[in-house]
Amino acid sequence: MESMLAGLQSVSVIRNGRWLIRDIDLSIRRGEIVSLIGPNGSGKTTVAKLISGSIAPDSGSVVRENGIRIGYVPQRMAIDSTLPMTVRRLMNINEKYSPLEVDQALDEMNILNSAEQAVQELSGGEFQRALFARALLRKPDLLLLDEPSQGLDFKGEIKLYNQIVDVRDRLNCGILLVCHNLHMVMAKTNTVICINRHLCCAGTPVHVVNNQSFEELFGSEAARSHALYRHQHDHSHLPDGSIRRVQ
Repeated sequence: MESMLAGLQSVSVIRNGRWLIRDIDLSIRRGEIVSLIGPNGSGKTTVAKLISGSIAPDSGSVVRENGIRIGYVPQRMAIDSTLPMTVRRLMNINEKYSPLEVDQALDEMNILNSAEQAVQELSGGEFQRALFARALLRKPDLLLLDEPSQGLDFKGEIKLYNQIVDVRDRLNCGILLVCHNLHMVMAKTNTVICINRHLCCAGTPVHVVNNQSFEELFGSEAARSHALYRHQHDHSHLPDGSIRRVQ
């Protein structure tokens, strides 16, 4: 089994007296795709920021392999509308890459023809692909993708998921894929982790069975690329935020 690239051990984060996450454990290994799902406000982005090192936990430990290279595609990235910024220039913020390296990354994400375009003119989906290309330039050991399908239609989402698998296979990297959808996750995901400020449940995704109506609605490619994750919570949430365990 591959060694752990990064993980959280009983990690908690509290802000203004409110728990963002509490006692979260997870691990990501090389060649593994881990999908992190949960409702809005459940702490998914907090987990991604902890793994990336952009924030520190209030308790528990964040573990990273020595010398690990991390590529991070944030959920949002603010660009000053008055700042002249082409896609190519965006690729070279913080680190410098050769024109060939930039072109290869942009081409892989199907956005090479927008290399000289101002980022402010990109659609939401195009901007997400540009951020993805920027993360790939680092040739990461670990790729953190926070809601990478924002701004994409269903076909675009399927294509992106297939590209994620291709990147995993080519780089043999670990991937943490943060998803907002509690039901639909990638068919190639190794582990699905559901959180709602705490760890709700975790396991392998259940592949969608041969369902004719699903294929008719979404197409056979979608059926191959997605899986339905069915899980049962062993607890319920009370109005005050506490947890009642189900017997």
